[in-house]
Amino acid sequence: MNFSAFSIRNPVPAILLFAMLAVGGLLAFKHLSVQNFPDMDLPTIKITATLDGAAPAQLETEVARTIEDNLASLSYLDHVTTTITDGMVSISVSFKLEKDSETALNEVRNAVDSATADLPAQMQTPSVTKVTVQSSALVTYAIRSAVLNETELSWFIDNDLTKALLSVPGVGQVNRIGGVDREVHVDLDPTTMAAFGVTATTVSAQLKSVQADTSGGLGEIGGTRQTLRTLGAVASVDALKELRIPLANGQQVRLDDVASVTDSFAERSSMAYLDGKPVVAVEIKRSNGFSDSSVAADVDEAMKQFAAKHPNVQIEEA
Repeated sequence: MNFSAFSIRNPVPAILLFAMLAVGGLLAFKHLSVQNFPDMDLPTIKITATLDGAAPAQLETEVARTIEDNLASLSYLDHVTTTITDGMVSISVSFKLEKDSETALNEVRNAVDSATADLPAQMQTPSVTKVTVQSSALVTYAIRSAVLNETELSWFIDNDLTKALLSVPGVGQVNRIGGVDREVHVDLDPTTMAAFGVTATTVSAQLKSVQADTSGGLGEIGGTRQTLRTLGAVASVDALKELRIPLANGQQVRLDDVASVTDSFAERSSMAYLDGKPVVAVEIKRSNGFSDSSVAADVDEAMKQFAAKHPNVQIEEA
């Protein structure tokens, strides 16, 4: 069949086909994903190990080198980059491109598990994760409030705003910049402690024993099965002040007799300013496989809905 001759004699089908293809192309172009950088499934694994109170020199010899020695024998290994700060070791393990990312994740996890026995006993189990979130922030918002103080605003962002943003498809990570984290400070008095014969180790052990609710299993009570628990957590700072510290002679003293207990906040690790004025900022990063433009549009819509429900805060895109 001569399609050209058929189209000339019957122009309507050709015109309709052209119109359908044009409309379909425009719709497809509208839904085309737009990204600043293409997604690449790079075989990069991140290891995070924490040991509260440890100095970087101690972490280098007891943690970082132990894990690095176990990683050296992995196949297609390209680079191992280690960053050590107070109480934390972050190791980025990069493989060559021909390495499958899932295989690399399993091999790194096995290497870390084999090194666990040589790590400090008080260290938490290191976490091994695959990098699946874009490293650069997609969009950043600055948040102010004339009603909430800095502590309340920081908790409001961590508890309410973060949950609302993580429910948006394509949002992989939400980071807060600036603000403060609540922290209860226990400042020991050396003179009073020496008079009572109390050591810092005793106080630390007693504090670790609280704030822990333990399970007691199941019990048969009155023909019904009930869950048993031991409630050891304190509900307030005033209850923490009344914590009893055992002495060597069998007597006990209250925590506030040997220390000053205050409801404060942790040391600042980041600050955020907008137009020279302090704010609390929120960085949003997208997951791999999603469009920059569509995720940014969905986040903007979610932010408008969130701001309408919470008029006590001012949200501005930075």
